[in-house]
Amino acid sequence: MNKIIKLPVESIEYEFQNLNNNLYKMIAAENPILYSAAEQLFKAGGKRIRPIILLNVAKSTSSNNIISIEQKRLAEITEIIHTASLVHDDIIDNCDTRRGTNTVHNMFNNKIAVLAGDFLFAQSSWYLANLNNLEVVKIISKIIIDFAEGEIKQGNKSFNNNISIEEYIEKSFYKTASLMACSCKATIALNCNTMVNQNNFYLYGKHIGLAFQIIDDILDIISTSKELGKPAGIDLKNGNLTASLIFALNKKENLYQLIDKEFQFEESINETITSIKKTNSIQKAKDMAIENIQLAIHIVEKENLKNKNKKDLLLLCFYILNRFS
Repeated sequence: MNKIIKLPVESIEYEFQNLNNNLYKMIAAENPILYSAAEQLFKAGGKRIRPIILLNVAKSTSSNNIISIEQKRLAEITEIIHTASLVHDDIIDNCDTRRGTNTVHNMFNNKIAVLAGDFLFAQSSWYLANLNNLEVVKIISKIIIDFAEGEIKQGNKSFNNNISIEEYIEKSFYKTASLMACSCKATIALNCNTMVNQNNFYLYGKHIGLAFQIIDDILDIISTSKELGKPAGIDLKNGNLTASLIFALNKKENLYQLIDKEFQFEESINETITSIKKTNSIQKAKDMAIENIQLAIHIVEKENLKNKNKKDLLLLCFYILNRFS
């Protein structure tokens, strides 16, 4: 049995506890419906993986072991941006539950959900502007552009059995890894007292982001809806062909027919999952995630950080892979 690896929060416990309180204050809105819709997302919880990554990056690379006010705020901004993207994703994917609770569009309607997502993006932009750091504004603004481009790329390749692994990785970067890459880079940019290379931590964020998405897509195939907190097989249902399915296409010809019929019935999704599991495609997808984690580890190891500072950055890498177990 694999040892359970927990998210490293001990060294950032104080900052992490304040994060949740601040998030509620940051989404305050006069309109009760907008506020209720936004609050619903944060009530649903979540592990807050992205801000935990940023707070650990900030502390581990600080010369005086202190996380600045601006870096704390950036961690909060990043979580709001991520949450806003989930609202829009749930509408596009017609997903009725997330983290075991009703999604915003399911509780209200699509119109309110779109407005709630837009509201969160607007709030994050306002707080971002108040950091008074043009370089960081430029870095983080790229994330929202990438989100939109990723959704378009995914939509254009819906139920397309000619999608390549390279196209899948590109889409995964836009939809997930860009946020982690850019926010890690921006966290370093906010610390004037560090000699750490911004671009190295951009790559650190990129590789753990890609690994995270690959593992997430594997879990969609091998896990139950209860384990996921959202419907299992939702990627297949929506025509999002992920790494495990792409690898399996050359080994199971029946998959082409199932894709062409757009998984019309629940039985089609079950048949597809069974076919994938009969190949080594899930392991091949996991190997891709491992390769990205190894690259992230290499980046941390070559930075001139104290061993105790490296520890949490490495634990984050192992945690992301451990989600598979």
